[in-house]
Amino acid sequence: MKQDSGYGINRGVVAIASLMGFAIWVPTLCVPPMEHILEEGLLLTHTQAGLLYTIPILMTVILGIPGGLLSDRIGMKRAAGIGITLLAAGSILRATATSGESLIAFTFFYGTGAGLCFPNLPKLVSSRVPRAKVGVATGIYTSVMITGMALAMAISVPLILPLTGGFRGVFIVWSMPVIVAAVVWWTRFRETDGVEAQGKESAGRVPLRRVLRNRNLWLVAIFFLLAIFFFDGWITWAPSLMMMKGATEGMAGLIVSLCLWAGIPTALFIPRFSYRLGLRRPFLWVPALTLALATIGTIYTGISFVWILMVVIGVALTSIIPTILAITTELVSRAEVSTASGLVISVGNVGGIIGPLVGGRIYDLTGSLHQFLLVLIGISAAATLVALRIPETGPGPAAKSG
Repeated sequence: MKQDSGYGINRGVVAIASLMGFAIWVPTLCVPPMEHILEEGLLLTHTQAGLLYTIPILMTVILGIPGGLLSDRIGMKRAAGIGITLLAAGSILRATATSGESLIAFTFFYGTGAGLCFPNLPKLVSSRVPRAKVGVATGIYTSVMITGMALAMAISVPLILPLTGGFRGVFIVWSMPVIVAAVVWWTRFRETDGVEAQGKESAGRVPLRRVLRNRNLWLVAIFFLLAIFFFDGWITWAPSLMMMKGATEGMAGLIVSLCLWAGIPTALFIPRFSYRLGLRRPFLWVPALTLALATIGTIYTGISFVWILMVVIGVALTSIIPTILAITTELVSRAEVSTASGLVISVGNVGGIIGPLVGGRIYDLTGSLHQFLLVLIGISAAATLVALRIPETGPGPAAKSG
């Protein structure tokens, strides 16, 4: 496949990773702006509505490490291919739900596919892109993934819902990219495309206990847990918060999508800047501290100015994700990347389960999200402290000549 002359990146592999990332999460991100509609139509509680968002994340937690081991055993193409096929089927089945219970059951089916697919993306990129450029490649597919999230958040209610006549139509529309990704994966991806000789080490020969004993890897996983707690808790309940501040239901989703739109150029620029600077850790603790300060600002800001803070939060959040994925590959040997990525994604996504559920529970008990914002401030402060304990893995200013 063709290489990017500026960064030595396999364009075909990054394109496939980008399509997969886009497809995996758009069916999930269409849920937050429709929560009130699903609650009314299927008689769901706020907590149950939050569960619809957290189930796919739960499955990435459960299947992160097993999915990596399955990929080592039967090959990445078959492992991720099974996942994207299950994801497509589950996504379409959600449109047939007639009760809250059936929607939750179909979401578990969809989530199983997400759990098998998503942990394979770092492995796909790290095994086919020069080690020093993994952060840049990760930034590219992350930006496309965030574009899908932003679209799902922004247009599901104001555009797709009126055109399709209900939430079932929205689920069908966002199933289409998943079907396309499944077809492209099975027909275009070749198991041996672009694999470097040094990347042919078998991760299966690496004892799991060696990865589990890596203290620095656990620091990264804990930081990721705190960051994802914030990310998914915020994305899930920020639309409701905007409506509390006076936004209409359509405008609420659009305002919150600014977090994701701001993240698109950030995900492209930050890894390149980090690569040129040769540093990783500042792109963890500075964004974490920024999230705490921006959340404090959200408490006291009206709807007329909150969009500015949405952009700030989006830049901070999307600085963290590709940096974490890059650091994970730099803390371990190439043979350990699959297992290490599975560990970090599994532990990190526990935050994606807890965050929305905590927000939903607080909302059910108090009828407000004010106390949840205080929780997010504490989470961001804790993430800042953890980030300062993670070792610097960047090569330093010498990377400028890379």
